[in-house]
Amino acid sequence: MAKLTIDDLKKIKNRVEKEDQFRAGTKRVKLTVHMGTCGIASGAKAILDTFMDEISENNVDDVLVTTSGCIGICSREPLATVEEQGKDPIVYEYLTQNKARQIFKRHVMKGEIQNEFVLARGREQEEKGGSK
Repeated sequence: MAKLTIDDLKKIKNRVEKEDQFRAGTKRVKLTVHMGTCGIASGAKAILDTFMDEISENNVDDVLVTTSGCIGICSREPLATVEEQGKDPIVYEYLTQNKARQIFKRHVMKGEIQNEFVLARGREQEEKGGSK
């Protein structure tokens, strides 16, 4: 197994700090683009770029954008998850750049879930103490 470098540790620290911003409530929305090999091959990088462009163009500073690996539904890629504070996460499927723009403008900015693109709502499993 390769040893961790100082740069590796800095990257891990930065990622944890970003995640903490959402958990602490300093970010209103967490937007995750799933970028496993299957996602990347299906166009997830373009989806990530579209979300980043929308954030920049709309001068938004209360949205955290992250990436993750594959969530195990390769046939539905590209996928992205929108999590709003205090609400169940929404997983969107078969994304295109146009769908990503619509999700950003309507769901992220206005809270309007785009049902026609939804794959799943909620978490796969509840946190400790929660009920299913």
